[in-house]
Amino acid sequence: MKNIFADRMYTVQRSFIREILKVTEDPSIISFAGGLPNPKSFPVDAVASAAAKVLRENGESALQYSTTEGYLPLREYIAKRYAGQGLKVDASEILITNGSQQGLDLIGKIFLNKGDMVAVERPTYLAAIQSFGMYEPVFRDVPLQDDGIDIKALDRILSGNRIKMFYSVPSFQNPTGITYSREKRKQVADVLKSHDTVFIEDNPYGDIRFMGEDLPPMKYFLENDTITMGTFSKTVSPGMRLGWLYASGDIMDKLTIAKQAADLHTSYFVQRVVYQYLVDNDVGQHIKMIKAMYKAQRDAMVSALERYFPEGVGYTKPEGGMFLWVTLPEGISSLDLFDMAIKQKVAFVPGQAFFVDGSGTNTLRLNYSNSDEAQIEEGIKRLGRAVKTLIAEKATVQISKIS
Repeated sequence: MKNIFADRMYTVQRSFIREILKVTEDPSIISFAGGLPNPKSFPVDAVASAAAKVLRENGESALQYSTTEGYLPLREYIAKRYAGQGLKVDASEILITNGSQQGLDLIGKIFLNKGDMVAVERPTYLAAIQSFGMYEPVFRDVPLQDDGIDIKALDRILSGNRIKMFYSVPSFQNPTGITYSREKRKQVADVLKSHDTVFIEDNPYGDIRFMGEDLPPMKYFLENDTITMGTFSKTVSPGMRLGWLYASGDIMDKLTIAKQAADLHTSYFVQRVVYQYLVDNDVGQHIKMIKAMYKAQRDAMVSALERYFPEGVGYTKPEGGMFLWVTLPEGISSLDLFDMAIKQKVAFVPGQAFFVDGSGTNTLRLNYSNSDEAQIEEGIKRLGRAVKTLIAEKATVQISKIS
């Protein structure tokens, strides 16, 4: 049987990171590749107590079918969290999803026809490329600067094309760790107000700021035609696969219909357990613990990079989140570095996967949240050794060509 699959299945590739993680299953490899929260942060006992309480007090209803929109008290809880950030949100504007990834898929379903244009950051979250790519859009990328998106480039791309959506991760961006400044958020909002483009704000890391000033979500500056994505994966548990979409009006209506067609509703039992955990525990204190942990790990990685990486290699210094971004000298391939690093028993994600045009060959992403400080020290030492070797080999080849 030939050509039995939909055309879209021939244009979307496997997740690059998932393939790399297969290589890192060797326990002797220090991996900075996965975007994994630290399992030491998981509130195992508190979640167990919440699950037992839900089953004991509301077992029959918690194990039943439920509404597509999600458990109302949980949606009200999320709405109140947004109120604390200066937003007026009704629970009817919250749709519970199976993690942020389902949110991306639902957004693609309701907006994208083949050939529609989607603007993304350069570089951008690779799972968004994969998810939106299922609907065969044309991507237009906008360069990132140290304080957020390049405003002039964004305005130029929106003005010169019919961009249906602009997808962004403004806080501790995956993969770079860059955060939009307050001024840059205002400028992005001003540009979008003059264009008929839906803004998608993906905000999985916003609660994990361990340095600097807290900033409001983009929704604070831009009310209309905006979808905000959130998740409990980074603050409670990724394995429970619980996220949400915040939208209103026709957009929420269409998202709900798409969700009904996809899976009827997100696990009602998991929703009840997470809600019980949230109301029975000091979540603020729990997040404070995560921030302290990740700051120590981030500081350890930045310090190790300063000591073990050669001059000419750049890297971001995030104020929150889980990642930092390394830029090698021009002409040095992170794919070549990956092969060399694996021999040194250390892994990362080559940056090329985060570019819609396959560029970024001299970049890479490092995750610090899932390694302790000793592993970070040793892993960066190994990686620095590999970088120095690769740069030296490249220089030797160039000299031999000249001579």
